[in-house]
Amino acid sequence: MRPSKVDFIRQQGFTTEGCQDGLYSALMFQPRMIAGVLILGVVLQSPWLFLALATVLWWSVLVPSHNPFDAFFNDVMADPMRLAAMPAAPPPRRFSQAIAATFAMSIAMTLFTGASHAAWLIEGVFVAGSMSVVVRRLCLPAYMYHLLWPRTPARQCPPSLGPESFRHE
Repeated sequence: MRPSKVDFIRQQGFTTEGCQDGLYSALMFQPRMIAGVLILGVVLQSPWLFLALATVLWWSVLVPSHNPFDAFFNDVMADPMRLAAMPAAPPPRRFSQAIAATFAMSIAMTLFTGASHAAWLIEGVFVAGSMSVVVRRLCLPAYMYHLLWPRTPARQCPPSLGPESFRHE
């Protein structure tokens, strides 16, 4: 596995011992979906779209075991391929989701109030951060989390997203 993928998995709060690309692909599903919604929101300049994104992201932070992105991944991708379900997000990933939710909510509020210049500025920062994750595999909020709380233990790689790639039924 590429070093940048290993670093990304570790940034998100997991260990990489025995992990294969399955965990990386599962972890990248949510940032890719957010990037798509973000681009659509920038093009449409819809405060409702950003409000919906903020709501889903805050839900993911507050109730990580019921993350809608992970549920969609588990039902549509993992289940048919007989892979393990994505586990609940560890603290660095939830911190990143909270930062993204805050950006989305800020954009929604600026658009609702008609502050379009401020909205464009916040959207630009959000797009840059999102592209950093999708293209460079660098999640700055997760990285900041590790700087702020360096002794947070990492979670083990879920068994079927590691060396064992299929569910036992």
